[in-house]
Amino acid sequence: MQQASEQVGDHEIPAGAGEPEETDAGPAAARRVLSRLCLASRTVRPVGEMLRFVVAPDGQVVPDLAAKLPGRGAWVGATRSELALALKKKAFGRAFRGKGRVDPGLIDLVDTLLEKDVFSALSFANKAGQLVTGTTKVGEALVGGAAILVHASDAARDGAAKLDALARRVGEAEGKEIAFVNSLSGVQLDLALGRANVVHAALLAHPTSAGFLARVRRLESWRAG
Repeated sequence: MQQASEQVGDHEIPAGAGEPEETDAGPAAARRVLSRLCLASRTVRPVGEMLRFVVAPDGQVVPDLAAKLPGRGAWVGATRSELALALKKKAFGRAFRGKGRVDPGLIDLVDTLLEKDVFSALSFANKAGQLVTGTTKVGEALVGGAAILVHASDAARDGAAKLDALARRVGEAEGKEIAFVNSLSGVQLDLALGRANVVHAALLAHPTSAGFLARVRRLESWRAG
């Protein structure tokens, strides 16, 4: 009889041969480990590709985006489809040994929190003086060393195309890659930056800009998966 197995990284481990833990030992332990078992796919993955969940004091399973909430944590790949699969399998009940109660709106809650995290990071970069808006200023910033070019998802295509072409020329001339972001609407950009009619923006090379880019890519990956 063929023995069942689970995928661990690029390797399969036969069932019963030391299955990885379904939960971590707490936030301190979670930050020390570079990979965890995904409850949905049953594969061991880098924690940067996953989301942590814990049981709140009221018994609800809640997302822990920063991996800092107390208690044992369970991990799921950071996509809608993987979280949906984990819920279908009732994987949280197994991981938390029946102690976690899953709200029907958990997927929507994760989406909301990931989006809020993006807006907070964009606002932080703006307050740090690392962001400019407006076609002219964005063009100047691209020539001056901007690292990220942002277009509202509903921006006119011709205006975005001109800035895209400039960003590519600057990147090729300087041997660097400028990141493009066009997954946020104009209304969302307005709200995050506290100003009206934001269509194009550029972020300079800075840790706050890198933080925004990491969070927006996580949101994009979550919604695409």
